Amino acid sequence: MPKKRIFVSFDYDHDLLAKNLLVGQSLHEDSPFEFTDSSVKDHLTGNWKDKVRQRMDRIDVVIVLCGEHTHQATGVAIELDIAREKRIPYFLLAAYSDVTCTKPTSAAVTDAVYRWTWDNLKALIEGAR
Repeated sequence: MPKKRIFVSFDYDHDLLAKNLLVGQSLHEDSPFEFTDSSVKDHLTGNWKDKVRQRMDRIDVVIVLCGEHTHQATGVAIELDIAREKRIPYFLLAAYSDVTCTKPTSAAVTDAVYRWTWDNLKALIEGAR
């Protein structure tokens, strides 16, 4: 089965390490996904929302990494809106187990924040949500 291509939406100022750990998991031999693209810190010239839309044209699933400050990350909220607009499957993943992880402001009330374990991650990538 081909690997799912993922886009990781995350709070660059607070959760870069968690994003890098997720990218590392994509390198596991039994990983069902490959890292394709993610949020960016650097300013994109032109309309950055259009550039995110273009990046999302090449992916299968959006993972929204949720940390303590995700509710304040406007870019993450916009990226989630774009994923829904493009009808790309997504899920919210708790970036940490030892702090309260918040949802982006654009998340639906019914959007669960899933615990990050290797088994959960593989199941979520395959659509178990």
